Amino acid sequence: MRVPFNILRDQFYNILLKTGFSKQKAEFIARIFAENSRDGVYSHGLNRFPVFIEAVKKGSIALNTEPQILSKNGSIEYWDGQLGPGMYIATLAIDRAIAIAKESGIGCVSVKNSNHWMRGGIYGWQAADAGCVGICTSNTIANMPPWGGREPRLGNNPLVVAIPRPQGHLVLDMALSQFSYGKLQEYELSGRELPVAGGYDEEGRLTTNPQQVRATQRSLPIGFWKGSGLSFMLDVLVASLSAGQSVGQITAGGSEIGLSQFFLCINAPHLNQLLINEIIQYTKSSQPASSDGKIYYPGEKTLAIRIENERNGIPVNNEIWQQVLKM
Repeated sequence: MRVPFNILRDQFYNILLKTGFSKQKAEFIARIFAENSRDGVYSHGLNRFPVFIEAVKKGSIALNTEPQILSKNGSIEYWDGQLGPGMYIATLAIDRAIAIAKESGIGCVSVKNSNHWMRGGIYGWQAADAGCVGICTSNTIANMPPWGGREPRLGNNPLVVAIPRPQGHLVLDMALSQFSYGKLQEYELSGRELPVAGGYDEEGRLTTNPQQVRATQRSLPIGFWKGSGLSFMLDVLVASLSAGQSVGQITAGGSEIGLSQFFLCINAPHLNQLLINEIIQYTKSSQPASSDGKIYYPGEKTLAIRIENERNGIPVNNEIWQQVLKM
């Protein structure tokens, strides 16, 4: 089943208004959820929307607060997100980092007391659209054991790196677990096994069963010990720089609220685009491992999915769509 973008966006908007958001914030948040699904990140679009509304109703996400600038230090600003909607805070923060970068060459906004930003890649696209290199990251609740450990002590802290390019931006958007929990949900809803092991079952064995990984909250770090180390360092960076909460402190609170986030932009009008294209072509010159395989640069598939979904409508999970229609 496919739904036109404007129908999806307008349904989100009406629900957000009923939930108590202002028209401005409702338009803002509805657009981001719809764009996430449009770009193929269904796990953080339609599929996540009911969870977001439930968090608002529980009071985990503040309706009417605005992020506050606490202090400045050169090209860095320190913000308090006031526990507002994470995607709203993140968009304002990356916008501000872009503005600082346009003035100073580089700009950074460090945020505490934010919330889940949904799909991190959208802020990378935002930076690249403005002609900036963008690097963003956030911590999460503990959902991944450190390498060599059993209990979750690390977040699958998402990392975004974006490079502007006229023919199509390069945007890497990845969780530090082999699969994000939203992607695990997608596989579970469709009744599919994971293509590779994504975490551990109750017996501590690696498994391709997404339901088992979600149940144990023991996802597998990308690159094994390397992903574990990177997750640790990103948590240290975002929490200590913002004076916000660490993964451990978020987890102790029992809910994934009050996250720490980081947004860095570099004004990049003189990137060597010829070299970037050479790197892309060299990478793509590798023979595909399978006869029907294809090599993509980060962000390439997103653009293709966006075009297809704008033309044909956005695929939706019928059960979740019906749930949203009744909200």
